[in-house]
Amino acid sequence: MPHSVTRRCLLGLLAASAFVGSFPAHAEDRKPVTIGFITTLSTPAGYIGQDLRDAFNLAIKESGGTLGGVPVDLRVEDDGLKPANGKQIADKMVADGVKLFSGVNFSNVLAAVLPSVLNGDAFYVSSNPGPSTFAGERCNPNYFVASYQNDAFHEAAGLGANELGFKKVVILAPNYQAGRDALEGFKRAYKGEVAGEIYTKLDQSDFSVELARIKSLAPDAIYQFHPGGAGINFAKQYANSGMAASVPMIIPSFSMDARMIDATGEAASGVYASALWTTETDNPASKAFVEAFRRDYGRDPTLYAAQAYDTAMLIGTGLKAVDGDLADKDGFRAALRKADIASVRGNFKFGPNQHPIQDYYLTRFEKNGEGKIVQKIVRKVASDYGDVYAAKCTMP
Repeated sequence: MPHSVTRRCLLGLLAASAFVGSFPAHAEDRKPVTIGFITTLSTPAGYIGQDLRDAFNLAIKESGGTLGGVPVDLRVEDDGLKPANGKQIADKMVADGVKLFSGVNFSNVLAAVLPSVLNGDAFYVSSNPGPSTFAGERCNPNYFVASYQNDAFHEAAGLGANELGFKKVVILAPNYQAGRDALEGFKRAYKGEVAGEIYTKLDQSDFSVELARIKSLAPDAIYQFHPGGAGINFAKQYANSGMAASVPMIIPSFSMDARMIDATGEAASGVYASALWTTETDNPASKAFVEAFRRDYGRDPTLYAAQAYDTAMLIGTGLKAVDGDLADKDGFRAALRKADIASVRGNFKFGPNQHPIQDYYLTRFEKNGEGKIVQKIVRKVASDYGDVYAAKCTMP
């Protein structure tokens, strides 16, 4: 071998050893912390779980395979939108020694998963649902919600409906925990007349009966909460019914996210929504996140993705504080409670029930300068807004 080649090889080896030496030895050798990520990847709502998973993985990738400098192993499982499946997966993971969970995207699945996790003395940090059943008297030191409390999001929609001057509204939602929380939350804040309260089936695809009833009630507007595939179908059928031209629709962001806009097209235009974040949110953390998500996945992030990214960053603060040792439960909790992250949403902190206190906005779906329908922020409707259940939480 020529002398010059030998010298280059030697220099390369020295450089490589110096690079490796720049990392703490314990970071290389330690066993990764497993995070059980149970979510819905199949069914028409599967894209929600995909966005949750992809954004969580983006945070891990940006941190070099770690969260808070601690190596993590994201163990992803599909619950198929079936509570029994979610519980079975959670039971197996707890039996395998998993002590940290996230990812569930429907309240009915979370209701089945959460007891298994908490009874297993593990932590759950929610990246999406925040059902009322666990926000008050059943709050738990090992349960954090990094997204929102279900009712609060819909209360913000009620505040938006007041500001828009809607006097008579028909409200609709699927008949499950999040749907019931949705309508209760809206009614709590809305000051006008609720002309009709309609409950649909989860994952319903045909809304012709409901649309006929809405028309007969002649409201000023409708408020509807249908996430995923059901929301896409509702928006299309509402637009095709002809009512959209005279009866405005207000929704939570879940009923018309970035992926749903692609599927509904012009049906999204002109719809109002309550929101805590959109792709148009103007702060450095949000702009960097949107750019990175688009770069890595070739699509716009949904609100679900934004929440999952914040959830991962939050978990990172806890893991960093305890150096990955989840046996230090008090240390992990204390770090999470500080909510010391640059949230893509802007203002973010925890209330006494470990659910968020944050700002909510009234938004409108309309075309930008490029002709693309985006969710533009109209105005802030609530600042530092928590939830009504926190007062019932007696957690130390």
